[in-house]
Amino acid sequence: MFMHQILRFRHSLWLALAVSLTSAAHFQELIPSTELVTDAGSSMLTLDLAFTHPMERGPVMPMGQPVQFGVLTPHGRQDLRASLIPRLESGQAAYRASYPLQQPGDHVFFIEPAPYWEPAEGVMIVHYTKVVVDGFSGGGGWDASVGFPVEIQPLTRPYGLWTGNLFRGLVLRNGQPVPFAEVEVEWRNDGSLTAPADAFVTQVIKTDAQGVFAYAMPRAGWWGFAALLDGEQPMTNPAGVAVPVELGAVMWVRTREMR
Repeated sequence: MFMHQILRFRHSLWLALAVSLTSAAHFQELIPSTELVTDAGSSMLTLDLAFTHPMERGPVMPMGQPVQFGVLTPHGRQDLRASLIPRLESGQAAYRASYPLQQPGDHVFFIEPAPYWEPAEGVMIVHYTKVVVDGFSGGGGWDASVGFPVEIQPLTRPYGLWTGNLFRGLVLRNGQPVPFAEVEVEWRNDGSLTAPADAFVTQVIKTDAQGVFAYAMPRAGWWGFAALLDGEQPMTNPAGVAVPVELGAVMWVRTREMR
């Protein structure tokens, strides 16, 4: 009887660990077809939106209707919600949008997704996400603030990056730096890499006393940075229960091989 209880305990512990591993490292993806538009003849961007675990290539979680989806352009802010087209990714609800980038200058695309209920963690998750696309080498606005409650302000220009470049960012809550905030980092796996152990899936760093973090990206592709902060107010989950909130300030950048 005693041995049976021990085995049940070990099984429960294993299940709890498995749930913990699979429920960690959520990332709201906002991935454009390119980070640099240089040719007027190929200026139609495609932006893919999904809520997933990028390094492990899933599982994908279903997205609700986004609260905000738009872009900051050299001529102001534009609401792009009408351009969202529902799609399925791994059988789960996701979105895609097209955008004709026709002006020189930096374009900051952003999304506030619908809150996502994560029963394994007992929290509602909202990842305020952005990515910068430069138009025709115009530059000038890559560090523009969207005005999200939590946000990463890039201190390194977030495009034109070689593999191995150091990306630096400032984590802000309500416009103020957040010291010692935890930042998760994942590479968007294209299927060419298998992590040798769980510790390699999600890199974990912290901001310094001024709210700044830095990370050198060792491989070409898209990299996601997610600063995770506790929400100041609870939200109601689908069962009508008030639960804690995880706020994520997420930013995507792309590196390319120097060759």
